[in-house]
Amino acid sequence: MKQLKAALFDLDGVVFDTEPQYTIFWGSQCRLYHPEHPGLEHEIKGSTLDQIYDRWWNGPLVEERETVTRRLNEFEAQMDYTYIAGLETFIRDLHRNGVKTAVVTSSNMPKMQSVYKARPEFRELFDEILTSEDFAESKPSPDCYLRGAARFGAQPSECVVLEDSFNGLKSGRAAGMFVVGLTTTNKKEDIEPLSDIQMADYEGFNYEALIQKFNV
Repeated sequence: MKQLKAALFDLDGVVFDTEPQYTIFWGSQCRLYHPEHPGLEHEIKGSTLDQIYDRWWNGPLVEERETVTRRLNEFEAQMDYTYIAGLETFIRDLHRNGVKTAVVTSSNMPKMQSVYKARPEFRELFDEILTSEDFAESKPSPDCYLRGAARFGAQPSECVVLEDSFNGLKSGRAAGMFVVGLTTTNKKEDIEPLSDIQMADYEGFNYEALIQKFNV
C-alpha cells in the first residue's frame, strides 16, 4: 500500500460552505462594473483576487480596485463560515491515522483574520495553514501544493488534494497528487476529468474510505 502522509485542503468550498456567499458578493460587483457581461460572477469562481483584477478590473477600472477590495474585506468580516458537512469528523479521523493536514488557500491574511475571528478553533484543526503570501505562483500552478507537501517532508505521491474549483483541481493534478473533487461549486460531471474521486461533502467519508481509493 502507498503511504498517505498529508491531506491538503483548499478553503472556500472545501473547508467552508462559502461559495454561495461569494456568488452574491461578486454578482453585485460584476453587475455594477460589468453589466454587459451577465453571469460573470460564475466565470471567475476559483480565481484569485489578483487574477480577477488583472482580467476584469483593468484600464480605467484600475482605480476602482481599492474600493472593491474594501467592500470585499467588509463582506468577508461578516460572512458565515460554516464547515462543509462532516469536515471536522473527517479531519480528526485523518489525524488519528497519522495523516498531517494543511489548508492551502489563495486567500490572503486579511481574509484569514476574519476566519480566525469567526472560528477561533480553526488554527488548531489543521497542522499548517498556507495563504497567498506563501506562494510564488497562484493556482492552477502546482507551486502552492508542492509547498504544502514540503512542509511535511512528503512526496507528491504521498499527498491528497481536496479541491472544488477548476483552477484548484488543475493545480492538484499538476502537482502529481491524488485529487478529491468537491461538488460544492461545480457539477460532478464537470470536475470528473480533473479529479480521481468526487463527493458532495464529508458525511460518511473517513480515512479508510480514502485510503482504499488512494491505493486503487
